[in-house]
Amino acid sequence: MPESGVSRAQHIRTTDTTPATPAPARDGQRTGGPATAAARRTGLLVTLVLGGLTALPPLSMDMYLPALPAVTDSLHAPAATVQLTLTACLTGMALGQVVVGPMSDRWGRRRPLLLGMAVYVLATALCIFAPSAGLLIAFRLVQGLAGAAGIVISRAVVRDLYDGVAMARFFSTLMLISGVAPVIAPVIGGQVLRLTDWRGIFGVLTAVGLLLTFVVWKWLGETLPPAERHTGGIGDALRTMRGLLADRVFTGYMIAGSLAFAALFAYVSASPFVIQEIYGASPQTFSLLFGLNSIGLIAVGQINGKLLVGRVSLDKALTCGLVIIVAAATALLLMTSGVFGDVGLVPVAAGLFVLMSAMGLAMPNTNAQALMRTKHAAGSASALLGTSQFLIGAVASPLVGIAGEETAVPMAVVQLACAAGALACFLTLCRPWRARPSAL
Repeated sequence: MPESGVSRAQHIRTTDTTPATPAPARDGQRTGGPATAAARRTGLLVTLVLGGLTALPPLSMDMYLPALPAVTDSLHAPAATVQLTLTACLTGMALGQVVVGPMSDRWGRRRPLLLGMAVYVLATALCIFAPSAGLLIAFRLVQGLAGAAGIVISRAVVRDLYDGVAMARFFSTLMLISGVAPVIAPVIGGQVLRLTDWRGIFGVLTAVGLLLTFVVWKWLGETLPPAERHTGGIGDALRTMRGLLADRVFTGYMIAGSLAFAALFAYVSASPFVIQEIYGASPQTFSLLFGLNSIGLIAVGQINGKLLVGRVSLDKALTCGLVIIVAAATALLLMTSGVFGDVGLVPVAAGLFVLMSAMGLAMPNTNAQALMRTKHAAGSASALLGTSQFLIGAVASPLVGIAGEETAVPMAVVQLACAAGALACFLTLCRPWRARPSAL
């Protein structure tokens, strides 16, 4: 008799269960203990919970974007300083993953995740009362450090449960759920600004964090059996990471994905000023355009997961995505530098739409291919992937405003440099035309 929804939810909450003799894996699913098997049976529930965790970073970033010009006025700070609030959050998410990833390999996924979520809620609440740009930057750093738990552990849980094609499809599904966040986040942020000021946005984020913490506590159980955990200390974690970085192919996927993410984040960081200040759009128009770009990313991600995965190699899909990103970034540079004259908002928005949509081919496939090479230490591997992405993104963020608020050329230059670097790194390190072992 099929299990009821209640009994399945109870099974997924099983923690620290000694694994039974595993059955043969099917369709890319990994073998594991009873808790792991129950998690796979409640796939929709797991997908929703992990989707919420991966949606938290874009919520934290994108709800805040329409308010950036207002923050500069409210705190009497220059735009470059206010952009550091994004950089601080991004840096915190990068550094936090280095700590949380190995912790989750040693103590399991559940406890580090709940601790990180609790600290995230506290730091977000403190952002509401920040009296200066300096303190807001500090609170955003802590917010990022704690929010890193959701990012790294959600990927590790996917690696615990799935392998191969099934894992690539799951990442594309996560992109659908997490992609809803950037669609609705700027819209919500713009509407919140109609009712209150930018501090109200952090109030909404605090409420979202509390809700997600409760959902994780109630419905996300442990997916890493005790027998598969690492018992070593910091030295063991560092040796594990060093071994992962020594794998040329893993490092190639990691850097290529990170540079693609930096091109995306250059858009995230610069677009509020480019679209609103340079092209004169309202916060609501900016929110609409941002949402359309996110819909493009979601749609292509679903094409990747539902149609391409299993029919086309992940490397071919990844190559196509990176080439399109390079082409879109080149077109944006030509338009913003005046080669075609004063083109206006519509052509620039179209170029950004193509660039963002192609991320639906690049991001899930780099993550899947990299994690596919790590049968063990998924937490450490996920930490390296996330840390690299967010650190490189944090470096790219302030560069987009280096020439002030009157030109979009720096944004296009950063995007093109990152996209071209991602393609070059993928081709030289991963060498997709050569046969290679699928896992370490």
